[in-house]
Amino acid sequence: MVSTAPGTSRTGRSDREIVISRRIDAPRELVFEAFTEVRHLSRWWGPNGFTTTTRAFEFQVGGAWDFVMRGPDETVYQEWITWTEIVSPERIAMLHGEYRDDPDAFESVLTFASYGETTVIEMVTVFPTKELRDAAVEKFGAIQGGQQTLGNLADYVMESLRNGAER
Repeated sequence: MVSTAPGTSRTGRSDREIVISRRIDAPRELVFEAFTEVRHLSRWWGPNGFTTTTRAFEFQVGGAWDFVMRGPDETVYQEWITWTEIVSPERIAMLHGEYRDDPDAFESVLTFASYGETTVIEMVTVFPTKELRDAAVEKFGAIQGGQQTLGNLADYVMESLRNGAER
């Protein structure tokens, strides 16, 4: 795999892939934890200006996160994530679509690399087809949205550290 500098993105080794990474000045366990509880996810998930409302959440392999994202223009996006692999605090794999068994769902793998008190998170997303990937990039701004989402995660984790929030 071609490496990327933290905070960057690229199209990947395949024309169906997007890779986004971000360096976060926080321990890996804390960054990973931000994915494990809905009380965290609902505070930072999504691009800038989006809100997330959870309908159901079960963070375990085979479990699902059923939620709605609302964009700044009030557009509502139905979302469904099924967790396919969880290796705490190193890796999360998921299938992400609009609903359970969505044939256009895409796979994402997030890795959390620890460098002392710093974490590099990398999100590799693979779409079923090049056309779906291109539509996600062009119509929905997937690269910018992914960068903003990881930026929101970084801000949330840093704010939690500053405030000494309970974990």
